[in-house]
Amino acid sequence: MSSPRLGVAILTMGDRPAEVAALLESVARQHTPATRVVVVGNGTELPDYPAPVSTVELPENRGVTGGRNAALATLRAFGDVDVVIDLDDDGLLVDDDVFTRIQEMYAADPELGIVSFRIADETGHTQRRHVPRLRAGDPMRAGEVTTFLGGGHALSARMLEETGGWPEEFFFAHEETDLAWRALDAGWKVVYEPALLLQHPRTSPARHAVYYRMTARNRVWLARRHLPLPLIPAYLTTWFLLTVARNRSLPGLRAWFAGFAEGLRHPCGPRRPIRWRTVWRMTRLGRPPVI
Repeated sequence: MSSPRLGVAILTMGDRPAEVAALLESVARQHTPATRVVVVGNGTELPDYPAPVSTVELPENRGVTGGRNAALATLRAFGDVDVVIDLDDDGLLVDDDVFTRIQEMYAADPELGIVSFRIADETGHTQRRHVPRLRAGDPMRAGEVTTFLGGGHALSARMLEETGGWPEEFFFAHEETDLAWRALDAGWKVVYEPALLLQHPRTSPARHAVYYRMTARNRVWLARRHLPLPLIPAYLTTWFLLTVARNRSLPGLRAWFAGFAEGLRHPCGPRRPIRWRTVWRMTRLGRPPVI
């Protein structure tokens, strides 16, 4: 792909107007300009943004997955975007060459499907949960991985045509892993590139009241949708034991168990198990799909 055209998607609920304005300024400062910039109001009205920003106002909150699918549909309708860049609405591009690097990476590798940014706070610290591999001690180690960060990443439009978009049923939590597993199974690469920095306030996902329930439900759905049958009990047992060992919040555990049960009972969308050669590929990359 020579000089792929870039489209930027930003999803907001309307409660961070100053942060969105700053993010759009950092997008406009990029040495390589985006062909399209779309801001999606997830159940909210949006202000007028300067050209060339396009807006989409959804009548209700469709979650991360529904909102980003709306952005994808809008960018696809324009017909002139080869790589989609998703950015959290409270993030900031500190460097001005992020888009140039992305363009160069996709131009150099036709098998590149997903590129995950490094996320760091204003002090430069990267939380362990923001390193998309098991051995997370060095956030500056680049390479192929099996999942990616929702806050800042790039997606090949050609890959999305093959794999489909975000799993709408998930709303939020583990939607990145769902998409990454589909990409890997289709033969695409998922790469973590720490040189691509998105500055983001240090937060805990548990700040959201429904975090525990959605995390557990979607973890079960992820297994039911994509794992070969023998791996489903191993994967869910591992995460069950890890959650009980790590979690010190009784209300959080109750919500997690409720979500786990919900994931077992409720429909999760179509089942398309990954191939065993994909399981082996993920294992060689350091994260077999049992953890």
